[in-house]
Amino acid sequence: MTLASRSHRFSEIKRSINGISQRMLTLCLRGLERDGLVKRTVYPVVPPHVEYELTPLGHSLTEPVIALGQWAQQHIADIDAARAAFDAAQDRPITLDV
Repeated sequence: MTLASRSHRFSEIKRSINGISQRMLTLCLRGLERDGLVKRTVYPVVPPHVEYELTPLGHSLTEPVIALGQWAQQHIADIDAARAAFDAAQDRPITLDV
């Protein structure tokens, strides 16, 4: 969790999340800000300086999110198998019993 320990600039957050686009990160941060989980601070300097940090409400989610990540790592084989089975089932032709 990038924001768990301190505030970060947008570019730092983007670098820490492999493969996320600038647009998707912007949308996610706005949603988290709207929900009261992230605080966005704009400093009146040139060039613009913006930092993001967790609010107290956001910090209250740190442990559950870490636990969810650990659970996912422990069950990754089962998750991969379920995805493969689902994807294989989607490739079957649809038959209509008429």
